[in-house]
Amino acid sequence: MDARDIIRRPIITEASMAQTEMKRYVFEVDVRATKPEIKRAIEEVFDVKVANLNTANVSGKKKRQGRYVGFTRKMKKATVTLKADSKDIQIFNEG
Repeated sequence: MDARDIIRRPIITEASMAQTEMKRYVFEVDVRATKPEIKRAIEEVFDVKVANLNTANVSGKKKRQGRYVGFTRKMKKATVTLKADSKDIQIFNEG
């Protein structure tokens, strides 16, 4: 799997943006990706050093449309903590 296929998108919430001061970032990653693959992909794409990596599988929520019931897709979240000497990840374009 390619590094760009593993990392889907950053998860931008109020709680996740508060953690960026501590060099901690949250990404949505491919459900089939393992921790070593995610770590290698983050280091390759953003040119940083990863100190710690936590993952969480998030199941899909139940949604209704009239009498029909379905589920949203499941996803995997990766919380990445960078080393102190590593540069920050620029999620937003500055300027």
